[in-house]
Amino acid sequence: MTDISALLRDPPELNADGIALRPLDETRLEDVWRSLHDPETIRMTHTHARFTREAVHAYLAGLRVSEDRADWAILSAGDGAYLGEVVLNELDAANHAMNFRIALSGPHVLGRGHGTTATRCVLDFAFGPLGLHRVSLDVAAYNPRARRVYEKCGFVAEGVLRQAIHWDCRWHDSILMAVLATDPRPSGDRDRR
Repeated sequence: MTDISALLRDPPELNADGIALRPLDETRLEDVWRSLHDPETIRMTHTHARFTREAVHAYLAGLRVSEDRADWAILSAGDGAYLGEVVLNELDAANHAMNFRIALSGPHVLGRGHGTTATRCVLDFAFGPLGLHRVSLDVAAYNPRARRVYEKCGFVAEGVLRQAIHWDCRWHDSILMAVLATDPRPSGDRDRR
């Protein structure tokens, strides 16, 4: 059986179609800090928390020793520009399952296929070297763009957490989605957006 903890402690660099996924660490503090203050990124990730630079730095520095998650910076393969982050977390080793999360760094990178490419790349790693059986996520119902990306990558809606997100003085549903290692996953060559 695969040593999942070892692969998560030292996640590999991943590359695909114009992007590079590099292990996220404190060297990306400025990029992450900007993303944490982008209004659209905050809304799409429904993040209510406020962070200090010191806390973010400490968090990023601790990622490389974690054995239950893998975090990558999504970078443009051409110029190394920061596009966002993608994460496998919440390891359930007994059930060969993890949670998936992605956050692009703002409206200037949306609609270019980066989220789809990064998602497919991480799923290939999850179901390949990691040997996972299931990857799950939840997405705000008010984020149909993200849901379409997840569906293109093979995620299937499994349920709804009713009024689980309080945002802009309103309650919103959260949609639970998952993809199994045995599920068909669409090719990365079709419908890139």
